[in-house]
Amino acid sequence: VQLQAYGGGLVQPGGSLKLSCTASGFTLNYYAIGWFRQAPGKGRELVSCISGSDVATYYPYSVKGRFTISRDNAKNTVYLQMNSLKPEDTAVYYCAADYWGDCRKYDYWGQGTQVTVSS
Repeated sequence: VQLQAYGGGLVQPGGSLKLSCTASGFTLNYYAIGWFRQAPGKGRELVSCISGSDVATYYPYSVKGRFTISRDNAKNTVYLQMNSLKPEDTAVYYCAADYWGDCRKYDYWGQGTQVTVSS
């Protein structure tokens, strides 16, 4: 059972990146998938979650309107589209899977992917 997050990189302020979270060993369809980030010296922050069976999505105020989470069941992948990126979005981004599907407790974690927003 493994989650893999990828797609990070260096982008200028105002730019876009699309992160991907792919599962191996299990099917993501009914899991809630959360995207988290952690900047140096700061705690881990949930930046988006899509509940099991795509019933609901969640975004904190800091990213609402700029980030969009989506799921492609055929590819067993969840995406995080990040637009209008700001320097304060710089962090290591992680994806995690919640078996109960309600974005509360995460059972599996992927390795992080670095996102750097800088000119």
